[in-house]
Amino acid sequence: MRRVFVDLEAPQRDALQEAAKWIRMGGLVALPTDTLYGLAADPFRADAVARLLTVKGRAAARALPLIAADANQIAARLGPLSPAGERLAAKFWPGPLTLLIPAPVTLAYGVAAGTGRVGVRVPAHEIARAICRAADRPITATSANRSGQPATADPDEVERTLGEDVDLLIDAGPTRGGVPSTIVDVTGAAPRLVRAGAVSWDDIQAWLGE
Repeated sequence: MRRVFVDLEAPQRDALQEAAKWIRMGGLVALPTDTLYGLAADPFRADAVARLLTVKGRAAARALPLIAADANQIAARLGPLSPAGERLAAKFWPGPLTLLIPAPVTLAYGVAAGTGRVGVRVPAHEIARAICRAADRPITATSANRSGQPATADPDEVERTLGEDVDLLIDAGPTRGGVPSTIVDVTGAAPRLVRAGAVSWDDIQAWLGE
């Protein structure tokens, strides 16, 4: 594994481009997000998703979360958000709110895991968003750990546990950790809370009720 140190305040363009290149080639990249370190792969490549699931030891029946550069990238690559989804995105992105939306048929099978839905968010982390932008697509952001082991905010721990199986580690220092993202399903007639998290359901309902 190649480890590249990146300045959070002024990310080096070459490092971001290298990460994007690995992702487009079907590689695996460990990168920082606004919560923990994640594993990035191209969700439209079946070989990349299969490799990701193998490295994590994760069952194909469990869907993989995605992150994106912005709502426009999501609309272009995954499909338009519902009116409620657009309102939530405008208020809470970038940030720890994951929206479940219809999964396009172009996604590799292991991403939606047969559910017909995919979770996606725009993270409040410039490096993560910049890599999505450079790769010109949403990317996976499942936690950078073996299934059953604790997720980590420490790049040293990522290298220790996954170093032999990941192509590139983008090291911007420890991430802040904290509560995971809230997950809301916006595929139905009314938004539905799937997992409580960093954004309170009361705040979401209040915003939608305005």
